[in-house]
Amino acid sequence: MSDLVQIENLVKYFDIGPDQRVHAVDDISLTIGEREIVGLVGESGSGKSTLGKAVVGLHDKTSGTVKYRGELLPQKYTPHDFQTHATRMQMIFQDPYSSLNPRMTVGEIIGEGLKLHSGLDTAKVREQVGDWLERVGLEADHMSRYPHEFSGGQRQRIGIARALILEPEFVVCDEPISALDVSVQAQVVNLLDELKQTMGLTLLFIAHDLSMVRYVSDRMAVMYLGSLVEIGPADEVFFRPKHPYTQILVGSNPEADPKRERSRPSTAIQGEIPSPVNVPPGCRFANRCPEVMPTCHSETPTLITLKDVTAGKSPRQVACHLFNSDTLN
Repeated sequence: MSDLVQIENLVKYFDIGPDQRVHAVDDISLTIGEREIVGLVGESGSGKSTLGKAVVGLHDKTSGTVKYRGELLPQKYTPHDFQTHATRMQMIFQDPYSSLNPRMTVGEIIGEGLKLHSGLDTAKVREQVGDWLERVGLEADHMSRYPHEFSGGQRQRIGIARALILEPEFVVCDEPISALDVSVQAQVVNLLDELKQTMGLTLLFIAHDLSMVRYVSDRMAVMYLGSLVEIGPADEVFFRPKHPYTQILVGSNPEADPKRERSRPSTAIQGEIPSPVNVPPGCRFANRCPEVMPTCHSETPTLITLKDVTAGKSPRQVACHLFNSDTLN
């Protein structure tokens, strides 16, 4: 499987005052393979959405690079860059209502990108909009309605149709299920998985629900305070987490099967997440970690690849002083 997206040492800071900046994304490197779904999890404020938006150009990059099929993408997008890359990369937003223009009909919302980028006439655009409405489980005659006439789950399907009608290869899904009921979440996730199979989509799937991310993803990446702390095959990260932060996240995640034993006891993370403006030295999780060591407060751990790689599986990477490059687990 070849890499579709390569993120290298990506940094995104927000300046908020004299000598003050929010370290939203801090030196992240991640590759996403063609037709792969990578799940990105972490607490609110960890920088997941900022990372996704920086990858598709909605945020300027402070430093670092993003490559798409080996092509270096701009640090700061111009309107021309958005038009160039819109047919290759799209984003599905978290809030299915505020991301849809209430003054436009569903047909206008979904067909807007197609009109801009395809050169099709109005009749052909309407035909494709109708096809996509049915493809996401709605009806073609819904195109004359407005967003407020739909439920949250239906609005999210409209957002999916809007993003995918241009048939992009890569889509960032920014918590597309967080505002939905559990039953509707499953429907949307199954829809995305089905479209991945039929369209060959590559997804960066951002969410809080670790169980849902494990279900839909090939690999899982765990983010904490702007940095990655663990990456690996989704099942491995979920059922055999290595980093103490991941272990607590998994332990606090609701278990769908009451008969399944957890790899760690259920617990809550103690303490407050540090300020992204005043990032502490050393390991960023040190003040909340149950296995903290003196070195954690002074030395910043880097992602290292563990040697316990199962044949055919992606490598496990962990940024923690409990592990070193010779670790076998």
